[in-house]
Amino acid sequence: MMEPTDSLLPPDEGRNPIYTDRLGLDRLIFFSDAVVAIAITLLALDIRLPPSAGQLSNQELLRQLVDIWPSYLGYVVSFLVIGAFWIGHHRKFRLIERYNSRLLFLNLLMLMTIAFIPFPTAVLSEYGNRTATIFYALAIAVVGLMSALEWWYALRLELVTPGLTASERRRHALRPLIITGVFLLSIPIAFVTPTLAMLSWLLVIPALRWAG
Repeated sequence: MMEPTDSLLPPDEGRNPIYTDRLGLDRLIFFSDAVVAIAITLLALDIRLPPSAGQLSNQELLRQLVDIWPSYLGYVVSFLVIGAFWIGHHRKFRLIERYNSRLLFLNLLMLMTIAFIPFPTAVLSEYGNRTATIFYALAIAVVGLMSALEWWYALRLELVTPGLTASERRRHALRPLIITGVFLLSIPIAFVTPTLAMLSWLLVIPALRWAG
């Protein structure tokens, strides 16, 4: 029989109980932190110089270091984007006090999209063309959608702190959607010039600062 603290909402009554124990939420947060840390670490492993037939001179090495600038850009953008999602996750779960199996599943899906980011980053670093740029932008946009969906679900089932203001609810929903919007808007730019599309991703920084 369900404990009184494990209240049920009518749509899920008897099927998807809502739990209030802090241990369950802490395990979710620790696991999420670990996945994010691994994803960020993997980003740096994909920055490589192209294979060389022999010893490189100083000038040749410098030229190769400059030529792989898409790798640096992909690393910086991916690091900042994953970091932004981690900060958003941290802020949201300071406000989420209850959980159920569906929230756990949505969080797992969001983590799956974050763990995938090193792959499109590697593709972007290797090719840097239109297809790679669009593929990367879509991958980041999906993460933002999953993050927003997780927060929407928590709000819908009132899993958050009671008395949360409307502005706080909107702010945490807006941040991941801003990231999604910036990367989706870069896709048509990539058909004109992939380089400009990549540079447009840096707009995420002032956009997130504006959102608070």
